[in-house]
Amino acid sequence: MIGAIAWDIDGTLIDSEPTHQAALTAVCARYGVNLPNLENVFTGIALEDVWTALRPRLPESLERDAWLEEIVDAYVEMAPALRPFAGARKTVEDFARSGRPQACVSNSGRRIVDANLAALGFADLFQFSISRNDVANGKPHPEPYSQACERFGLAPAAVLAVEDSAVGAAAAVAAGLAVVRIDERRWDYAAVVEAVGA
Repeated sequence: MIGAIAWDIDGTLIDSEPTHQAALTAVCARYGVNLPNLENVFTGIALEDVWTALRPRLPESLERDAWLEEIVDAYVEMAPALRPFAGARKTVEDFARSGRPQACVSNSGRRIVDANLAALGFADLFQFSISRNDVANGKPHPEPYSQACERFGLAPAAVLAVEDSAVGAAAAVAAGLAVVRIDERRWDYAAVVEAVGA
C-alpha cells in the first residue's frame, strides 16, 4: 500500500531541463567553453558533479563555488517562465484530496528547488522538499529518498518515487522505494496513479 509520493521536480513535474542546459551553456560560454548537443548528457546530475566532469575544460583560475553560483543565478533568472507538464497539477491535487502526503526530492540546490516550486504554482500541496543542500550525498546515493521516508514517517516500501532520470531512479531503488519512470511513459501521470492504486 502506497502511503506517500516523493516527486522529483526537474523533468518530472516541470519542463526545466532545457532551462538547466541554457544556464549551463551560457555560463560555460563566458569562459570560452562550447557545449553543443547537451540534451540528456547531464540529466539528473547534481551541479557539483557537472563541475567535476567539465573542470578540465574550464580556466584553471575559475573557482568551483563562483561557477556554480553563476549557473544558479542564470537559472533562477529564467525560472519564472517555466511551466508544469500537462497533467502534473491535476495529479498532485488529486493525491492531496485523497489525503496522501507528497514531497519533492531533488538533486538541485535549494535556490533552484525553490524557484521551480514557485514556477509550479502548487507548492503548498507538498509537505516538504529536499534539495541537494539538505543531504550529504545526492542522487544516485539513496540518502535523499531515505531522508524523505524518515520525514514521512513511513517505511520505504510505502513510498512511491516518481522520477525521469536513471540517476534518480537508482537513488530511489537503493533506498527501497518503488519507482515510476515518468519519462519512459511520456509524462503519463496515469501511470503514477496506477502505481499508487488510487
